Amino acid sequence: MSQKAIEVILTRQLASYLATPIFLVDDTGTLVFYNEPAERVLGIRFEETGEMPASEWSVLWNATGDDGLPLAPEQIPLMIAVAERRPAHAKFWIQGLDGVRRRLETTAFPQIGQADRRLGAVGIFWETNG
Repeated sequence: MSQKAIEVILTRQLASYLATPIFLVDDTGTLVFYNEPAERVLGIRFEETGEMPASEWSVLWNATGDDGLPLAPEQIPLMIAVAERRPAHAKFWIQGLDGVRRRLETTAFPQIGQADRRLGAVGIFWETNG
């Protein structure tokens, strides 16, 4: 793991203690961490995926709308939070790497450090009924 800002390290530490699925990306959208509750939803442990660019993770879990069509990266709350530096919320489907299709509700917000440093975004999500 490359050296991260203290705010990112502390957010990762907090996420590791929470029962809510958390997904962290850096200021380019690169996945830097997801916690154990997120592993159950995503169908794979973080230790198995490690860090990966947005171009990979945004299609790895095959996010789709209710119509079954793939979501464009700019429709994914984490990418909105990174690109536009604002919170975003959406409901969509993913195909977990365990083969299970799940409907998620996701809220993401930008992570902005001291001196207005762009650090990335934090996504919080949970499964909902179809």
